[in-house]
Amino acid sequence: MEEALRFFRTYEMWMYVILALAGLVYIRKFILSWEELRRAAFGLERESAQSSLNQSAGMLVLLFVMAVAVFVLVSFVAPTFPASNPLLTPTMDLLASPTTTLVAEGTELESATPTAGEVSLTPTIAVVGEGCIPGQIMLTEPADGTEINGVIVVKGTASIQNFGFYKYELARPGETTWLTIQAGRDIIQDGDLGQWDTRTLAPGDYMLRLIVTDNQGESLEPCVIRVHVNNPSTP
Repeated sequence: MEEALRFFRTYEMWMYVILALAGLVYIRKFILSWEELRRAAFGLERESAQSSLNQSAGMLVLLFVMAVAVFVLVSFVAPTFPASNPLLTPTMDLLASPTTTLVAEGTELESATPTAGEVSLTPTIAVVGEGCIPGQIMLTEPADGTEINGVIVVKGTASIQNFGFYKYELARPGETTWLTIQAGRDIIQDGDLGQWDTRTLAPGDYMLRLIVTDNQGESLEPCVIRVHVNNPSTP
C-alpha cells in the first residue's frame, strides 16, 4: 500500500498531464460525434454517431473519476502513511546527450546524404482521383470527368479495416454543403454501391464523393470525382 502511494505522490503531475491530454482527445471526439449525429440523415448513420458519442462521454467520465481518485489518494490518503513520502535523492540525467564522439583511428563517419550513383528507394502508393485509394476507397463508375444522365449505378470499393459504413454525396463545385444520396453498411469490393437518379438535377458540373467510416465513427479522407450531368431540359 505504501509503495503504491509513494508512486502516486512521485508521479502526480505526470498523471494529471496524461489524463488532461486524453481528456482533450475525447472532448474532440465527443464534439465531432455530436455534429455527426445532428447531420445524420439515415438510421445507420445516427446509430454509429450515437455509439461514438456514448463511448466518448463514457471515457470522459472515466478520466474525470481517475483524476479525482489520484487527487484524493495524494492529498488525503498518502499523508496518513509517512513512509509513502518520496525521498529526494540525487539521480543521473538519463536524457543528457554526450558532448564528445569517439571515432576509431582510420575510420570516417558515413554521410546520411546519398552520394552520386546511389538510388534512394521510397515506397509510393498509387492514388487514382482526389483522395481515392485503390482497394479501399474508390469510385470507378461513373469515371472522373465523364458525362452522365438519367438513373445510373454507382460502382466502386468501400473496404477498410474496422469497417463501419459508407455513403456517397453530391455537391456543386465550390459548395461546402453536401447532399447524401445513399448509404450502406456492407463491405463492397469493386461492386455496386447503389443507384443515383440524376433526372432531378439541372445540367452542369457536379462533385460526387464516397466517404467510408470505421466502427469507431472516424471517417477517412473521401474519394472525390467530378462529373457533368447532361439531362435534357424539360419545358
